[in-house]
Order: sequence, then C-alpha cells, then structure tokens
Amino acid sequence: MGIDLYGLSRVLGEKGVLPQRARKLDPALPCREAELLIDVESLNIDAASFKQIKEEVGGEPGRIAARIQEIVRERGKMQNPVTGSGGMLLGRVKEIGPKHPAREVLKPGDRIATLVSLSLTPLVIEEIKAVHPEIDRVDIRGHAILFASGIYAKLPSDMADTLALAALDVCGAPALVARYVRPGMTVAVLGAGKSGALCLAQARRDLKGQGKVLALDISEKALAALSGIGLCDTALKVDATQAVDVMEAVSQATGGALCDLVVNCASVGNTEMASILSVKDGGTVIFFSMATSFTAAALGAEGVGKDVTMLVGNGYAPGHADLTLDLLRSEPALRKLFETRYV
Repeated sequence: MGIDLYGLSRVLGEKGVLPQRARKLDPALPCREAELLIDVESLNIDAASFKQIKEEVGGEPGRIAARIQEIVRERGKMQNPVTGSGGMLLGRVKEIGPKHPAREVLKPGDRIATLVSLSLTPLVIEEIKAVHPEIDRVDIRGHAILFASGIYAKLPSDMADTLALAALDVCGAPALVARYVRPGMTVAVLGAGKSGALCLAQARRDLKGQGKVLALDISEKALAALSGIGLCDTALKVDATQAVDVMEAVSQATGGALCDLVVNCASVGNTEMASILSVKDGGTVIFFSMATSFTAAALGAEGVGKDVTMLVGNGYAPGHADLTLDLLRSEPALRKLFETRYV
C-alpha cells in the first residue's frame, strides 16, 4: 500500500473526500509516517475570511480569537464555514515522518511557512496569544500536520519571519501574473492589499516600461501608498461592488480601450462584474479573491456578452515563493511598504 500522499486518513466520516473539502479532520497525534509535524507560532488568516469573522463578532480581538478557536475545535482545521477559505501558517518543524519527502531537506528546528491552505491542514490551537486585526494574523501555541503533498518554504535568513510570512501568504498571485503580462499591455489590479501590491510590482516589472498599470481600491490611503512608490501609473478610487462605476472610471483612464488583463485581489464579494466590465473583449481576468463567486462571474460575463478568459488563481505556481521573496529583495520601496503595513 502506498503512502497517504493527500492526507485521506485524516478525514473523519467521509470516505474518499479530500481534506480541503472535508467537514472535519483529525488533528490528533502522533505524527504519521508520511506527515510533517509543526509547532505553530502564527496563522495568517485569509483576508476574506478574517474580514467575515471580524464583522460577525463586532471586531473585538477577544471575540475574534474565540471564533477562530471555535472553528478549529469544530473542524480540526481553520476553514471559515462562510467563505470556505483558510490562510497559511508559520512554525518550527518538530517531527518528520520516515516517508515524508521533506526528510531529505528539513530537520527538526527548521522554521517554515506552509504554502497550502489552512482549509486542508489538520490543526490544534492550545492558546491564542495575540490577535493582530490590522494584518489578519493571530499568534498561537499549537500544532499542525503537513501531508506529503503539502508545499512549504523555509524562512529566509535575510528578512524578518513576519515579513516573509506576509509575502508568502499570497505568493501565488504575482507568480501567475508573471505568466500573463507582456510588454504593451494595460493591466489593472483590483485591491491594494498584500497581493495587490505584489501583483502591481510584478506587472510593472514584466511590462518593461511598455504599457500601463492601474491600481483600483476604495481606500485613498492605500492607493496613495502604492502611487507613492511608483507601483502604478494611475490610481482609481472606486467601490469595486459598483461595476458600472468601475467600468466608467477604467474607460476614462484608458481612453475607452479598457484593459488587456484585470487581476482581482479584492477581499469583499460582488466584485466579479467590475473586473469583467473593465477588460476588453478577448482580454483576461484573474480572480485571486477568495470572495469570488464562480456563478456570478460565469453568468455575469455571459449576461453582458463579454468574450473574456477567466482564470482562478489557485495559489500555487512552480517557483512562486522564490519569485515573491525576490520581488521584496529587489524592490526596496515595496519591502518598506510591507514592513510598515504588515509586520
């Protein structure tokens, strides 16, 4: 019998269901032969998930902590039952199963960040030490299990753990942007948070001075920060839930041409049509937001007769961690922005 590559043995009561889809996981010790045991220090909760929890409980840190603990106790993992999303974690390797592939490259004591979602990661929280609502992070004492198929990154020695964690949390976004941006394009990024800033930096790099980058957000402060370090050519203050208003703003900014590529990094729902209406016929929309509705996007594009390629960013692309950390190393202003805002 082969190793349990995907963690199927950790699924409770649902035969043949993968851990991400499962209602509940078994996070109990001991660590099994194809697993990696992690002493967890921090959880970076997905932005859409943290926003939903914060609004549900009224924003008070103690109540946020209680709600997160409740979810993890009920599900054996941190998967928001409303958004379905999770996040990622930072911790220290405690034990490596004899059949886990990381046995060749990791050793107990190494510090790592997991690059798979908390929505499929068996987790036990013994204590929540601190809640940081401004950066969607909680510091905890507990343990987590990484399956043989789970990807991770060793924390770099040339930057603070918290900085690396903030960037690695969304490293799939700029990596996919790198696949689709070409010189001469007009690119819009919806959302001025972590993933938005990285996508803007990557798009600007790939355009090589030929093309245009637009940043869209409802926050003037966030847009000013991005404009101030040269990450965009044009900053548009818009409410992404108001699709027609967004389309009109983008049309004006592009002389009616609209965009070749729109990257949606918004942390709120009902932004699908703003993205679709802002891209030209034959263009592409990449949805990185965990608040995206496939139904709204597919039926919405059909409803307005828009010929648009729509991609779902799955958070993984080969080399995504190295690409993202290299962005921070090579862009001092971007790194300073992350250190100021997210560390």
